[in-house]
Amino acid sequence: MADLRDDRDSWSMANCSVARAMDIVGSRSTMLIMREALLGTRRFDDFVRRVGVGEPAMAARLKELVAAGLLERIPYREPGQRTRHEYQLTPKGRELLPVVTALRNWGDTWAADDTGPGLLVTHHGCGEPVRAVLRCAAGHDVKENETDIVAGPGLIRLG
Repeated sequence: MADLRDDRDSWSMANCSVARAMDIVGSRSTMLIMREALLGTRRFDDFVRRVGVGEPAMAARLKELVAAGLLERIPYREPGQRTRHEYQLTPKGRELLPVVTALRNWGDTWAADDTGPGLLVTHHGCGEPVRAVLRCAAGHDVKENETDIVAGPGLIRLG
């Protein structure tokens, strides 16, 4: 099977999963909200404080993430208070963990200041740093130069 990179002009990126994912999670505030949700943040005021955006922007981003199915809005009530809502990750949202991990790994290597990264994520079983890796479905670690690009069911061929 020929690698599609060899004939780049024969197919369209109109059905690009990367572009569609960026439409959902492509803003800085959205990724920081997802980072916080993956760290356990649930309440609106905590998201506002930890992400550092204003309440109107946070309300809009959370509404978008709920609509996209990454978070769900769950009612709760503290004694003597009105009903409020917290935001919990859905399975779809939890699947962003490797993406956020890869961004953190890249940032730790290429964007941290001279003192190093502010947080380290380690495996509680052995204490070693957690890293995102590229792996095929058969379980083999894959290097960048060991991939082929082949037609998927949604490929749009040109002319």
